[in-house]
This record gives sequence, structure tokens and C-alpha cells, in this order.
Amino acid sequence: MARPARENGRVNAPRPRDRVKIPRQHPAEAHPEGRRSTFDEVSGGLDERTALVEASRCLECRDPVCTRGCPVGVDVRGFIRHVVRGELAAAAERIREANALPAVCGRVCPQESQCEAECTLGRRFAPVAIGLLERYVADWEAAHRPVWERPFARTRGPRVAVVGSGPAGITCAAELARKGYAVTVFEALHALGGVLRYGIPEFRLPKHVLDRELRLLDALGVERRTNFLVGRTATLDELMGEWGFQAVFLATGAGTPLFLGIPGETLAGVLSANEFLTRVNLMAAHRFPEHDTPVVAPRAVAVIGGGNTALDAVRTARRLGAERALLVYRRSRAEMPARAEEVRHAEEEGVEFLFLTSPVRVLGDAEGMVAGLECQEMTLGDPDRSGRRQPIPVPGSGRVIEVQAVIEAIGQKPNPIVQATTPGLLTGRHGVVAVDAEQATSRPRVFAGGDLSRGGATVILAMRDGRRAAAAIDRALSAAAAAE
Repeated sequence: MARPARENGRVNAPRPRDRVKIPRQHPAEAHPEGRRSTFDEVSGGLDERTALVEASRCLECRDPVCTRGCPVGVDVRGFIRHVVRGELAAAAERIREANALPAVCGRVCPQESQCEAECTLGRRFAPVAIGLLERYVADWEAAHRPVWERPFARTRGPRVAVVGSGPAGITCAAELARKGYAVTVFEALHALGGVLRYGIPEFRLPKHVLDRELRLLDALGVERRTNFLVGRTATLDELMGEWGFQAVFLATGAGTPLFLGIPGETLAGVLSANEFLTRVNLMAAHRFPEHDTPVVAPRAVAVIGGGNTALDAVRTARRLGAERALLVYRRSRAEMPARAEEVRHAEEEGVEFLFLTSPVRVLGDAEGMVAGLECQEMTLGDPDRSGRRQPIPVPGSGRVIEVQAVIEAIGQKPNPIVQATTPGLLTGRHGVVAVDAEQATSRPRVFAGGDLSRGGATVILAMRDGRRAAAAIDRALSAAAAAE
């Protein structure tokens, strides 16, 4: 097997015909038996040797289709070429040209359906592990050349408000600050991060990794205003009036959960995944009573849904001590939108999957506590609007599963506070804010993105919205300045 070799400090990569013979490298992972009771990160990432080997698999295509598969347009071929040459600082710079959160994206983005799905090598062999290489470079950068210690030029141009500090807001704030704008981020909670902080468990995205990425905003001179609920503490019109902001980017996410609407949902022990994960991730409920927030820790729990949030919830329940943790999904495994890696990790940790199963009623005991979940079997018909086959109930197939908690992870919608307090702001289904191709809303110099305009999507798509909005804000304010 051809391996990259170093000679006089330089790396000699294998010839293209030899690169396809190199197997895809895999990171070390915590053993399933041990990690079931800990919130430590599961994946250890690539080390220096395996990262170099993996980078050498890249064919350096003339047409880098992998970059077209990346929603924010990271120069994948360029940064991997730097890794092969041992130029990790340059690799980090290349990634950060398009991505303000590489250590986050390297851990939680669905590369298998985006950049890696387009990888030319992946047409016949395993694609290059682009996400793992991005994480390796970002972690190296944090250890050897922290981005927050670099001197950035700070100018005090027009003032822009970013409302919400999830991936869309962080990205927009960083892009605008680099362009010389005076940016203030408003966050309703006590710490920045949005869904990255309260929605993704520690075992997938450690908080210290998020915190170090957020320090880039401090280095760029971005002001933080936490415990500030736009629409209550101040309205959007007040921000653009007496507060003096010349443009606003709304990125308040989609934190209001949706429910199935089945009987028994008011029983004690029925939670949304949003509430459950927030209690654990943001309020340290997994360390009760050391921390003040309690959380349900039943013997058996059923999580309803098939996305990454459902996987996060059921794996968290397992770590909180559930002897039986079930994922109830009305379609088959092939239709699950969750990442394949997360499904594999859940299986290794003892999560039970009930495919082609749909809840119809939550059962309670005499005290009003959850005692079971009545379900029915499903079969798959023709594809629906999502492209997945439509689940159809099987008559007479009902059964009851004994559980003490039910967690629903079937989607979410935006909190309506900003929309309700901003006259003239057009919205769509479930209160999502309507935007055009440049993330502009119906209000002049007000832009929106992320889950607020999508109703629920991936981290990287939210980041793309943030980049687009920053570019549009720059064009709008530059044109206004030129016209004066």
C-alpha cells in the first residue's frame, strides 16, 4: 500500500493510481460499554499519522466538485493539499476563508450527504474523510496557533445588529466584522451558541470546543449582549431607531417544538426533545443535584422521530440511566434523515430501533404519569413531497410499549416574538420569516436566515445563510453610503 513519505521536511504524496489503494482512515472511538454512562466525546478524531494518510487519498481533481457540495464553499482541495505538505497553518487559513466554525462543522456536519457525497474518489471507493480532516486542522490550529490570539484590524464602520447566536448568527457576525462593520450580537440566553450549545450533546460537540470557536468573535471586536430578548427587551424597530443600527440580521432559530397531537401528550413524562436536551446541555441536568435542574431518568424511554435530534435525545437518555432506550420511527432505516454515524453509535450503545412504527396514544397511570406508548405498524407507499415513501397504517397492528417517558423529536418552528413585534415582517408556514435569495426580508435592511427562515435544517445550511446575509448587508450599506 502506497503511503505518503516525508523527505527533507516535505511530503511526497503517492501517485494518483496508488492513492485509490489507500483505505479510508478512521478515528479512535470510546468503547460503547464505557461511553453509555459518560458525556465525554465519542470520537477522538484523526491523529497526525492518520490525517496525513487520509489527506494523501485526495485525487486533487481539476474540477473540485467537493467544494460545490459544501454549502459554504470551503476550498476542500486547497486545504487538503496544505495538509499533505504539512502546512497546517495554511490549511487552517484556507478553511477559515469560508468557514468560521471549522471545529464545529468537522464534528457535526453531514459531510456524507454534502462535500463527501460529491468526492470523485467516492464513485468507486470510500470518499475522502473531508469532515475528519477539517476537524483535525481546526484542533491543530487551536493547540498551536489559536485564531483568537491573532491581531485583527478593527474598524468602526456602520453598526449592524445580529439577533441570535447560533451558527447563522455567528457566521454573519464574523463575516461582517472582517469587513469592518461594528457588530453587536444579541442573545436571549446567558451564553452564545444557540442550538450548538443547548441542542447538541456534549458527547458530539464538547462545550469547550464551541467556546474556543466563539472567541473568534471577541478577537474580531464583536460586542456580545446576552440575556437580551429582542421583541421584549427592545423591539427590532427600536434597534434600528434609537439604538442606531443600520441593518439587522435575524437568526433566532426554531426553538418552539412541534407535537404529534395524539391523546395523552399532557401526561407527566412527555417532553419535547428541545426541552429535554436544553435541560441537559444548557442547565447541566445530568449532574443533578449538583446543579439545580432535574431531568426525567426513567427505566424505559421512547423517543419519537428519525433525525439527528431524535438520536441525540435517545443517546442522552441512555446516558442518564435508561435501561431501555427506544427510537420509534414511522419509516424504515433507509428513510432516516439522521447521520449514518449517529445511527451506528446509537446501536453500539444499546438503543433499540422500532422502524415502521407510529405512536397513536400515550398511556398514563393513576397518578397521571406516563405508563406506556400505544403504537401501530406502518407500511411504505409511494414517495411524498420529501421524496421519502409515505407511511401507511397497517390495520389491526396495534401494540403497547411499556415506558415511563416519551420524548418527541418531530420538528420545531420559530419562536414568534420577533415576528409578532415587528410590523411589516412577512412570514410563512409555522411562522418562518420569508426571505429572498439574498436573505432579505420584507423590511428594508432587515435580513434573516438559519432555522428562522427554514424552519429547521443543518448547521452548515444555517452558516450559508449567514454568509449570504453578510454579503448582502455589505452591498446594501455600501450602496447607501455611496448614494449619500
